[in-house]
Amino acid sequence: MNAVGTAHARPEISGVAALEQRYFFQESLFRDSFSGQLSLYAEPEFYWDLNDGSDSLVIKPFLRVDQRDDERTHADIREFLWTHASDEWELKAGIGKVFWGQVESLHLVDVINQTDFVETIDTEDKLGQPLINFSLIKSWGTTSFFVLPYFRERTFAGEDGRFRLPLDLDIDNPIYESSSEESHVDWAVRWEHTLGNWDVGLSYFDGTAREPLFVQDVRIDSTGNPEPILRPFYPQMQQIGVDILAVVNSWLIKFEGIQRDQLDEKFIALVAGFEYTSVGVFDTQYDIGWLLEYQYDERDELATTAGQNDVLLGTRLVLNDIDGTEILVGYVQDLGFSNSRSLFVEASSRINDVWKWRFESFLFSSEEPSDFAFFFRRDDYIQFSIEHYF
Repeated sequence: MNAVGTAHARPEISGVAALEQRYFFQESLFRDSFSGQLSLYAEPEFYWDLNDGSDSLVIKPFLRVDQRDDERTHADIREFLWTHASDEWELKAGIGKVFWGQVESLHLVDVINQTDFVETIDTEDKLGQPLINFSLIKSWGTTSFFVLPYFRERTFAGEDGRFRLPLDLDIDNPIYESSSEESHVDWAVRWEHTLGNWDVGLSYFDGTAREPLFVQDVRIDSTGNPEPILRPFYPQMQQIGVDILAVVNSWLIKFEGIQRDQLDEKFIALVAGFEYTSVGVFDTQYDIGWLLEYQYDERDELATTAGQNDVLLGTRLVLNDIDGTEILVGYVQDLGFSNSRSLFVEASSRINDVWKWRFESFLFSSEEPSDFAFFFRRDDYIQFSIEHYF
């Protein structure tokens, strides 16, 4: 890449800035807490088209300032990525975001980027990942190779934040299985191809697990007394992943499955289901989608994800209006614990060309201490944001 050319090229600038308000219905389980939580965030994007389109550079910083939680006030480089594209291959280097997956509820195969957990409970927001990515583009599919030279630790709510665990987290002193710690070089490979109405992906990952386990430890508090804490533990893992999407008339058939080898234990996990769309219901312009997915994890109660034996039932309403209004409602029932369930609502619509509103709500119910949602059962909330695009 020509550094002089980059310096004189004028970037295309776009992005979003937003005001976000959360409201929690109950007091937190673990300490005095708040009901209202106001924050501001911005995510601009700077894009350079270089060498007549053969190269590009994208820089996408992220910043959030939160009223209540010091850990949620944070900044990140989501992308700082140079790309060189040729007819049959592509090379990327820098900090990037990579998404793998097909299902709605839980992305098991999506293991390149770390979750930015202070952003939202659904684990969809990701931190930027240092990487080198070479992709070979052929008629028989695209094969992508990844070298990941540095590990990003998961973010968590602070001591005064919501969505906390019962003990304080010592995020400054994580434990790694690898002696190289965060400098362990991870690697991955993925093949993906479209075969008629089928999109198929096969992947392999070898490196530091993005999902931490938690180890109980003791630290000395400000009064000189010992207090129990939790420390994140990041083991090594090897994972084979499969993701499939089939389009059959008005049906979307979805599947994600993994086999993981971690801490001398092998297990499988999967999510499978469908989405059926009714187009133009009741002679209107509206489309309604019906979702059903089953989540399974062989580790059962020891699973590090929310879905170990759960069913998602959901509906998606698309108004097909000029404002792009969409509403998604989902209900998740744990089949192992009849008193464990959750409900989420997501909705958004444009106000005009540069303004958009977004609504989100998560409600939790659980009386089983071994259930993932048990510690969040009093963190029900609604969230409304106004977004400005530029």
